[in-house]
Amino acid sequence: MKSNVGYTINVHGRLLDLSHPQVMGILNSTPDSFYAGSRVQTEREIAERARQIVEQGGSIIDIGAFSTRPGADEIDKKEERLRISRALSIVRKECPDAVISVDTFRPDVARMAVEEYGADIINDVSEGGVSTIADKGIEAADESVPEIFKTVSHLRVPYILMSVRANLHDTLMTFSKKVQQLRDLGQKDIILDPGFGFGKTLEENYQLLDSLEKLNVFDLPLLVGASRKRMIYQLLGTTADEALNGTTVVNTIALMKGASILRVHDVREAVEAAKIVKRSFK
Repeated sequence: MKSNVGYTINVHGRLLDLSHPQVMGILNSTPDSFYAGSRVQTEREIAERARQIVEQGGSIIDIGAFSTRPGADEIDKKEERLRISRALSIVRKECPDAVISVDTFRPDVARMAVEEYGADIINDVSEGGVSTIADKGIEAADESVPEIFKTVSHLRVPYILMSVRANLHDTLMTFSKKVQQLRDLGQKDIILDPGFGFGKTLEENYQLLDSLEKLNVFDLPLLVGASRKRMIYQLLGTTADEALNGTTVVNTIALMKGASILRVHDVREAVEAAKIVKRSFK
Protein backbone atom coordinates (compact mmCIF):
# COMPACT_ATOMS: atom_id res chain seq x y z
CA MET A 1 0.00 0.00 0.00
CA LYS A 2 1.31 3.45 -0.92
CA SER A 3 1.54 5.75 2.12
CA ASN A 4 -0.30 9.07 2.05
CA VAL A 5 1.64 10.51 4.97
CA GLY A 6 2.32 14.21 4.49
CA TYR A 7 -0.64 15.04 2.26
CA THR A 8 -2.76 17.92 3.53
CA ILE A 9 -4.95 20.45 1.76
CA ASN A 10 -5.81 23.93 2.99
CA VAL A 11 -9.57 24.55 3.08
CA HIS A 12 -10.05 28.19 4.05
CA GLY A 13 -7.41 28.03 6.75
CA ARG A 14 -8.18 24.53 7.99
CA LEU A 15 -5.81 21.70 7.13
CA LEU A 16 -7.54 18.52 5.96
CA ASP A 17 -5.25 15.59 6.71
CA LEU A 18 -5.18 13.15 3.80
CA SER A 19 -2.79 10.72 5.50
CA HIS A 20 -6.10 9.21 6.65
CA PRO A 21 -8.22 8.49 3.54
CA GLN A 22 -11.17 10.86 3.30
CA VAL A 23 -14.65 10.15 1.95
CA MET A 24 -16.46 12.66 -0.24
CA GLY A 25 -20.21 12.17 -0.32
CA ILE A 26 -22.08 12.99 -3.52
CA LEU A 27 -25.04 15.37 -3.37
CA ASN A 28 -26.61 15.69 -6.81
CA SER A 29 -29.02 18.60 -7.10
CA THR A 30 -30.12 17.28 -10.47
CA PRO A 31 -33.14 15.45 -11.90
CA ASP A 32 -31.12 13.20 -14.22
CA SER A 33 -27.94 11.85 -12.59
CA PHE A 34 -27.19 8.29 -13.72
CA TYR A 35 -27.85 6.79 -10.27
CA ALA A 36 -31.42 7.64 -9.30
CA GLY A 37 -30.68 7.11 -5.62
CA SER A 38 -28.35 10.12 -5.60
CA ARG A 39 -30.85 12.70 -6.91
CA VAL A 40 -32.07 15.26 -4.38
CA GLN A 41 -34.09 18.30 -5.38
CA THR A 42 -36.39 19.54 -2.63
CA GLU A 43 -35.07 21.56 0.30
CA ARG A 44 -35.84 18.69 2.65
CA GLU A 45 -34.07 16.13 0.46
CA ILE A 46 -30.95 18.30 0.14
CA ALA A 47 -30.80 18.92 3.89
CA GLU A 48 -31.31 15.24 4.71
CA ARG A 49 -28.64 14.13 2.26
CA ALA A 50 -26.11 16.63 3.66
CA ARG A 51 -26.78 15.45 7.22
CA GLN A 52 -26.55 11.83 6.12
CA ILE A 53 -23.12 12.34 4.57
CA VAL A 54 -21.77 13.93 7.74
CA GLU A 55 -23.44 11.46 10.12
CA GLN A 56 -22.04 8.50 8.17
CA GLY A 57 -18.49 9.82 8.41
CA GLY A 58 -18.03 11.76 5.19
CA SER A 59 -15.61 14.64 5.54
CA ILE A 60 -16.45 16.39 2.25
CA ILE A 61 -19.83 17.11 0.63
CA ASP A 62 -19.59 17.33 -3.17
CA ILE A 63 -22.45 19.37 -4.64
CA GLY A 64 -23.21 18.98 -8.33
CA ALA A 65 -25.93 20.51 -10.50
CA PHE A 66 -24.91 19.36 -13.99
CA SER A 67 -25.22 15.67 -14.84
CA THR A 68 -22.24 14.40 -16.83
CA ARG A 69 -23.69 10.97 -17.56
CA PRO A 70 -23.59 9.94 -21.24
CA GLY A 71 -26.60 11.37 -23.06
CA ALA A 72 -27.43 13.91 -20.35
CA ASP A 73 -29.09 17.17 -21.35
CA GLU A 74 -26.80 20.19 -21.11
CA ILE A 75 -28.09 22.95 -18.85
CA ASP A 76 -27.16 26.59 -19.30
CA LYS A 77 -25.06 28.60 -16.85
CA LYS A 78 -28.08 30.34 -15.35
CA GLU A 79 -29.76 27.08 -14.43
CA GLU A 80 -26.55 25.61 -13.00
CA ARG A 81 -25.97 28.73 -10.89
CA LEU A 82 -29.54 28.55 -9.54
CA ARG A 83 -29.23 24.88 -8.61
CA ILE A 84 -25.78 25.30 -7.05
CA SER A 85 -26.65 28.43 -5.06
CA ARG A 86 -29.83 26.84 -3.72
CA ALA A 87 -28.07 23.66 -2.64
CA LEU A 88 -25.14 25.56 -1.13
CA SER A 89 -27.38 27.79 0.97
CA ILE A 90 -29.21 24.76 2.36
CA VAL A 91 -26.06 22.73 3.05
CA ARG A 92 -24.30 25.68 4.70
CA LYS A 93 -27.29 26.10 7.00
CA GLU A 94 -27.58 22.41 7.85
CA CYS A 95 -23.88 21.57 8.11
CA PRO A 96 -22.04 24.86 8.73
CA ASP A 97 -18.71 23.19 9.52
CA ALA A 98 -18.68 20.77 6.57
CA VAL A 99 -16.02 20.95 3.89
CA ILE A 100 -17.93 21.61 0.66
CA SER A 101 -16.76 20.82 -2.83
CA VAL A 102 -18.57 22.14 -5.90
CA ASP A 103 -18.65 19.97 -9.00
CA THR A 104 -18.47 22.41 -11.92
CA PHE A 105 -16.36 23.13 -14.99
CA ARG A 106 -17.64 26.70 -15.42
CA PRO A 107 -15.36 29.46 -14.06
CA ASP A 108 -18.16 31.87 -13.21
CA VAL A 109 -20.08 29.18 -11.31
CA ALA A 110 -16.91 28.31 -9.39
CA ARG A 111 -16.34 31.96 -8.55
CA MET A 112 -19.92 32.42 -7.34
CA ALA A 113 -19.75 29.28 -5.19
CA VAL A 114 -16.55 30.35 -3.45
CA GLU A 115 -17.10 34.10 -3.14
CA GLU A 116 -20.80 34.07 -2.24
CA TYR A 117 -21.17 30.79 -0.33
CA GLY A 118 -17.66 29.96 0.88
CA ALA A 119 -17.28 26.71 -1.06
CA ASP A 120 -14.00 25.08 -0.10
CA ILE A 121 -12.97 22.99 -3.14
CA ILE A 122 -13.62 23.11 -6.89
CA ASN A 123 -14.10 19.71 -8.52
CA ASP A 124 -13.67 20.05 -12.30
CA VAL A 125 -14.52 16.98 -14.36
CA SER A 126 -13.51 18.59 -17.65
CA GLU A 127 -9.71 18.50 -17.37
CA GLY A 128 -9.70 22.28 -17.46
CA GLY A 129 -12.18 22.97 -20.24
CA VAL A 130 -15.16 21.48 -22.02
CA SER A 131 -15.81 21.26 -25.71
CA THR A 132 -18.83 18.97 -25.77
CA ILE A 133 -20.80 16.34 -23.95
CA ALA A 134 -20.26 13.34 -26.18
CA ASP A 135 -21.74 9.86 -26.04
CA LYS A 136 -18.89 8.73 -23.80
CA GLY A 137 -19.09 11.75 -21.50
CA ILE A 138 -17.26 15.05 -21.18
CA GLU A 139 -14.40 15.74 -23.56
CA ALA A 140 -11.62 18.22 -22.89
CA ALA A 141 -11.26 21.36 -24.92
CA ASP A 142 -7.96 22.41 -26.45
CA GLU A 143 -7.09 25.52 -24.46
CA SER A 144 -3.59 26.80 -23.76
CA VAL A 145 -4.22 27.97 -20.19
CA PRO A 146 -7.80 27.11 -19.22
CA GLU A 147 -9.88 29.89 -17.74
CA ILE A 148 -10.93 27.65 -14.86
CA PHE A 149 -7.23 27.35 -13.89
CA LYS A 150 -6.94 31.13 -13.69
CA THR A 151 -10.12 31.32 -11.64
CA VAL A 152 -9.23 28.73 -8.99
CA SER A 153 -5.70 30.05 -8.59
CA HIS A 154 -7.18 33.50 -7.95
CA LEU A 155 -9.73 32.07 -5.51
CA ARG A 156 -6.98 30.14 -3.68
CA VAL A 157 -9.03 27.01 -3.07
CA PRO A 158 -8.02 23.38 -3.65
CA TYR A 159 -8.68 22.18 -7.19
CA ILE A 160 -9.50 18.67 -8.39
CA LEU A 161 -8.09 18.04 -11.86
CA MET A 162 -9.77 15.11 -13.58
CA SER A 163 -8.47 13.28 -16.63
CA VAL A 164 -10.67 12.42 -19.61
CA ARG A 165 -7.84 10.51 -21.33
CA ALA A 166 -8.24 6.88 -22.31
CA ASN A 167 -4.96 5.39 -21.12
CA LEU A 168 -2.24 5.76 -18.53
CA HIS A 169 0.33 7.27 -20.92
CA ASP A 170 -2.00 10.06 -22.07
CA THR A 171 -3.21 10.64 -18.52
CA LEU A 172 0.36 11.02 -17.26
CA MET A 173 1.32 13.37 -20.09
CA THR A 174 -1.77 15.54 -19.66
CA PHE A 175 -1.44 15.71 -15.89
CA SER A 176 2.19 16.72 -16.27
CA LYS A 177 1.25 19.62 -18.55
CA LYS A 178 -1.79 20.76 -16.60
CA VAL A 179 -0.16 20.55 -13.18
CA GLN A 180 2.67 22.73 -14.44
CA GLN A 181 0.17 25.27 -15.80
CA LEU A 182 -1.53 25.39 -12.42
CA ARG A 183 1.79 25.73 -10.57
CA ASP A 184 2.80 28.57 -12.87
CA LEU A 185 -0.39 30.38 -11.84
CA GLY A 186 0.44 29.89 -8.16
CA GLN A 187 -2.08 27.15 -7.44
CA LYS A 188 -1.10 25.44 -4.18
CA ASP A 189 -3.46 22.52 -3.56
CA ILE A 190 -4.03 20.16 -6.50
CA ILE A 191 -5.82 16.82 -6.31
CA LEU A 192 -5.66 14.40 -9.24
CA ASP A 193 -8.62 12.30 -10.41
CA PRO A 194 -7.95 9.66 -13.10
CA GLY A 195 -11.53 10.05 -14.32
CA PHE A 196 -13.00 6.57 -14.26
CA GLY A 197 -15.89 6.40 -16.69
CA PHE A 198 -14.87 9.48 -18.70
CA GLY A 199 -13.58 8.89 -22.23
CA LYS A 200 -12.67 5.28 -21.43
CA THR A 201 -13.91 1.87 -22.47
CA LEU A 202 -14.58 -0.86 -19.92
CA GLU A 203 -11.16 -2.38 -20.58
CA GLU A 204 -9.40 1.00 -20.37
CA ASN A 205 -11.02 1.72 -17.01
CA TYR A 206 -9.63 -1.49 -15.54
CA GLN A 207 -6.22 -1.03 -17.14
CA LEU A 208 -6.05 2.36 -15.42
CA LEU A 209 -7.19 0.91 -12.10
CA ASP A 210 -4.51 -1.77 -12.39
CA SER A 211 -1.85 0.94 -12.88
CA LEU A 212 -3.29 3.52 -10.50
CA GLU A 213 -0.23 3.60 -8.23
CA LYS A 214 1.82 5.00 -11.13
CA LEU A 215 -0.04 8.31 -10.77
CA ASN A 216 1.70 8.74 -7.42
CA VAL A 217 4.72 9.93 -9.40
CA PHE A 218 3.31 13.48 -9.11
CA ASP A 219 3.39 13.31 -5.31
CA LEU A 220 -0.13 14.74 -5.21
CA PRO A 221 -3.23 13.30 -3.54
CA LEU A 222 -5.44 11.08 -5.68
CA LEU A 223 -9.23 11.09 -5.75
CA VAL A 224 -11.08 8.08 -7.11
CA GLY A 225 -14.72 8.35 -8.15
CA ALA A 226 -15.95 5.00 -9.45
CA SER A 227 -19.09 4.76 -7.33
CA ARG A 228 -21.81 2.66 -9.01
CA LYS A 229 -20.44 3.50 -12.46
CA ARG A 230 -20.88 1.50 -15.65
CA MET A 231 -17.36 0.03 -15.35
CA ILE A 232 -18.69 -1.88 -12.34
CA TYR A 233 -22.21 -2.88 -13.23
CA GLN A 234 -21.45 -3.63 -16.89
CA LEU A 235 -18.68 -6.04 -15.89
CA LEU A 236 -20.95 -7.73 -13.34
CA GLY A 237 -24.00 -7.80 -15.57
CA THR A 238 -26.12 -5.84 -13.09
CA THR A 239 -27.35 -2.25 -12.73
CA ALA A 240 -26.24 0.88 -10.90
CA ASP A 241 -28.75 0.03 -8.17
CA GLU A 242 -26.97 -3.30 -7.63
CA ALA A 243 -23.41 -1.99 -7.82
CA LEU A 244 -22.64 -1.26 -4.16
CA ASN A 245 -20.63 -4.41 -3.50
CA GLY A 246 -18.60 -3.93 -6.68
CA THR A 247 -18.03 -0.30 -5.75
CA THR A 248 -16.60 -1.31 -2.39
CA VAL A 249 -14.19 -3.71 -4.08
CA VAL A 250 -12.98 -1.03 -6.51
CA ASN A 251 -12.66 1.49 -3.67
CA THR A 252 -10.58 -0.96 -1.64
CA ILE A 253 -8.23 -1.58 -4.57
CA ALA A 254 -7.90 2.17 -5.10
CA LEU A 255 -7.07 2.75 -1.43
CA MET A 256 -4.39 0.05 -1.54
CA LYS A 257 -2.88 1.78 -4.57
CA GLY A 258 -2.68 5.17 -2.88
CA ALA A 259 -6.04 6.92 -3.21
CA SER A 260 -6.47 9.68 -0.62
CA ILE A 261 -10.13 10.55 -1.31
CA LEU A 262 -13.06 8.36 -2.34
CA ARG A 263 -15.98 10.14 -4.05
CA VAL A 264 -19.04 7.99 -3.38
CA HIS A 265 -22.79 7.69 -3.15
CA ASP A 266 -22.62 5.25 -0.23
CA VAL A 267 -20.66 7.00 2.49
CA ARG A 268 -20.84 4.54 5.39
CA GLU A 269 -19.55 1.65 3.31
CA ALA A 270 -16.64 3.72 1.94
CA VAL A 271 -15.71 4.94 5.42
CA GLU A 272 -15.65 1.35 6.65
CA ALA A 273 -13.46 0.24 3.74
CA ALA A 274 -11.04 3.11 4.42
CA LYS A 275 -10.82 2.23 8.11
CA ILE A 276 -10.07 -1.42 7.41
CA VAL A 277 -7.47 -0.69 4.75
CA LYS A 278 -5.79 1.93 6.94
CA ARG A 279 -5.72 -0.45 9.91
CA SER A 280 -4.45 -3.41 7.89
CA PHE A 281 -1.56 -1.53 6.27
CA LYS A 282 -0.52 0.92 8.97
